[in-house]
Amino acid sequence: MSQQTKIDKEEIKKRVIEEVLKKVSDPEIPISVWDLGLVYDVDVTDDGVVKIKMTLTSPACPAGGQILWQIVNMAKQIPGVKDVDIDLTFDPPWTPFKMKEEGRKKYKELFGYDIVEEYKAKYGSEEGYLRAMGYID
Repeated sequence: MSQQTKIDKEEIKKRVIEEVLKKVSDPEIPISVWDLGLVYDVDVTDDGVVKIKMTLTSPACPAGGQILWQIVNMAKQIPGVKDVDIDLTFDPPWTPFKMKEEGRKKYKELFGYDIVEEYKAKYGSEEGYLRAMGYID
């Protein structure tokens, strides 16, 4: 594998994050899937397939199909992207604790409070939240 291939893969990954994942938002929470912390991993194969491991805010998210469709179609517009493979998982489940700092700031601007601080006050931690919701014993 040449150094150029590695640079191209990293450039594609960077562009997918900046031009797609930071642009596609959950319509119910108008914050990008990246800033919400819905994306667990992004990788690019040697043959140009972008592999994204992600979740949604809820398994019953009514906009899930729309969100995934946007990601696939926008990513395919980036030069060098041959295909997009999304591994949609709910393990681990998404919680507000997964939000990136930028997502927390945007949430506070939109709704007037820092949801992570509220959840910390109420549940103590992500584990406490997951236990309260019945995800773990």
